[in-house]
Amino acid sequence: MLNINKLSVLVSVGLSVLLPFSMKAQETKSTKPNIIFILTDDLGYGDIGVFYQNERKAKAERSEPWTSTPNLDQMAHEGVMLTQHYTAAPVCAPSRSSLLTGLSQGHANVRDNQFDKALADNYTIANVAQKMGYTTAAIGKWGLQGSNAQGWPSAPNKRGFDYFYGYMRHSDGHEHYPVEGIYRGKKEVWENNKEVSQGLDKCYTTDLWTAVAKKWIVEQTKAEKPFLMYLAYDTPHAVLELPTQAYPNGGGLNGGLQWTGTSGRMINTASGMPDSYMHPEYVNATYDDDNDKSTPEVAWPKTYKRYATSVRRIDDAVGDVIQLLKDLNIDDNTLIIFTSDNGPSNESYLPKGYAANNPEFFDSFGPFDGIKRDVLEGGERMPLIARWPGHIPENVKVDEPSISYDWLPTFTDVAGFSAPVISDGVSILPALTGRESQEKSLIYSEYVFPGKTPGYKDFSPNNRNRLRKQMQMIRLGDLVGIRYNIQSANDDFEIYDVINDTHQSHNLAGADSLVEVQQQMKVKVLRIRRADDKAKRPYDDAPVPALANEAFKAGWNWKSFKGEFPWLPNLSTMEPLKEGHVSKLSKLKYRKGLGEFFLLEGNIDIPKTGMYTFEFSTVEKGVVRIHEAILFDADYGYTSGTVKKTSMVLEKGTHPIKIYLSNKGKEQQPFQLSYKLKSSESIKSVQ
Repeated sequence: MLNINKLSVLVSVGLSVLLPFSMKAQETKSTKPNIIFILTDDLGYGDIGVFYQNERKAKAERSEPWTSTPNLDQMAHEGVMLTQHYTAAPVCAPSRSSLLTGLSQGHANVRDNQFDKALADNYTIANVAQKMGYTTAAIGKWGLQGSNAQGWPSAPNKRGFDYFYGYMRHSDGHEHYPVEGIYRGKKEVWENNKEVSQGLDKCYTTDLWTAVAKKWIVEQTKAEKPFLMYLAYDTPHAVLELPTQAYPNGGGLNGGLQWTGTSGRMINTASGMPDSYMHPEYVNATYDDDNDKSTPEVAWPKTYKRYATSVRRIDDAVGDVIQLLKDLNIDDNTLIIFTSDNGPSNESYLPKGYAANNPEFFDSFGPFDGIKRDVLEGGERMPLIARWPGHIPENVKVDEPSISYDWLPTFTDVAGFSAPVISDGVSILPALTGRESQEKSLIYSEYVFPGKTPGYKDFSPNNRNRLRKQMQMIRLGDLVGIRYNIQSANDDFEIYDVINDTHQSHNLAGADSLVEVQQQMKVKVLRIRRADDKAKRPYDDAPVPALANEAFKAGWNWKSFKGEFPWLPNLSTMEPLKEGHVSKLSKLKYRKGLGEFFLLEGNIDIPKTGMYTFEFSTVEKGVVRIHEAILFDADYGYTSGTVKKTSMVLEKGTHPIKIYLSNKGKEQQPFQLSYKLKSSESIKSVQ
């Protein structure tokens, strides 16, 4: 397999669709690729053959059982493996919220264990896709809908998805037979605003979501518009239930899973016995349980036969969907991504008599330490495969670090647009296609959970049974900083070279050469986030550090841009029409042949460390960042002239400000931005 970092440009790509958004790109673009994003639930980095299981198989060590994922391996052979891809959070709800909104856990409104909380009414991969001309669908697990007292305020249809079919509530995904409810009780299945579980007898959810997804894809081929599908499986997590029967032969348009629409047998595997089919590769699987070749091998515990079958079922489903794309002749115009929401789980919800679900059995965490709910690599590092024939080179490993909130900017880039400026992600399309100049991703996570990391023997001793509580992770280059049981912003990060020390066993924080890195990490994590009173952190009230003592040029740099955009775009990634410098913003002549969009960059001087209150309003739209944190979002749903307020603790000194503006009306004073020390009456205007 080729390494992308050693690749010269293998593909010239030659698509106007891949150009950064501009008026020219918009005018010349004729087609946009379809996008299918497949997300699994609690599937570990080590669960996929090409990421780790094939290595176990090659060792032929009978004390270390292995599983197979032939279709995913083939997908990787036909596309790219992202070997250093992270999730935004090590558990379901916050992970999915960051993925869908393009926001890190320093900005997303769903954090920690806020299951079923309403996803913020802002940009999502779905409503952004709609604005780019896509038809959108969410199929499978949602869990971000809010209370249904008012009809679920953030159901998928209210967050940009034209079509939804699946489990609305988070906990419904803990049962994989909605009608029979074998282990966790009956569950509701929703199609848009209608509950449709009646008639879904014997429908195993991996099969059900796959059949619905295939049906919907076929329907889209009759339309002119491209489509985006978010296919979110609720497996292999939770009860580890089994399918009813073998995966149907063939796959694609005329084989594999099929939707029949007949009540009581809605899909073609809704027959036989629920929770009964074990994949034949695992039925009689044995292993050397005592690592003694002189004693007989024993059968795999049923828990792990179930887990392996569940993963293999997902693998079959992915192969089925890819075959459908080929049958419909849309394969080379469809970008398909496969990944997981967080690291492997040690839960199973199976009744007494079953072995505990221990991810050590298959080393589901791969070559890392940590599982779901850990910000160690095992909880955060995800298996990710991307395939787009003719556009993404085959059989390539991408070692460039990336993270789940990079996908919103990537999807907009694929379609020829610049992303909404509020996104914390970057487009990873250059890395996927072999193009140069990949912008660096912000790799950051924060999370809180009681209890401890499991004391698995495969983990480094320093990571066994470590107290979790408040946790934080940030990556700078090849170095990852983590903090567990955080007490204050002054706590030191443990620092690990995760390239050469995948188990994070050698803490480098004491090295004299890393004193500056330690400080960089402490400073950066305060500059890239905003506090959330629903997810309190010990460092929320720590002052945001000012810039180091150095000379700064007074005044403001400005850039103007021309074009039509469906949102306030990330102007930082675009070529300006004109640019210049003014001593005061009031001297910028907006009417003199400049564009309709502006990026203003300058500094504010904070005279005293303390809590500062900011106010902002604009005639059209605006987004303000201080350092890398979002100070104001006056884009999505903003009403002209509305005054927004916010407060944050700032250290005495200089702080950089970026103001992104829409000013199509060429107003000479398009915005107002002011701030004051909370205890003071003196107001300072940014000018």
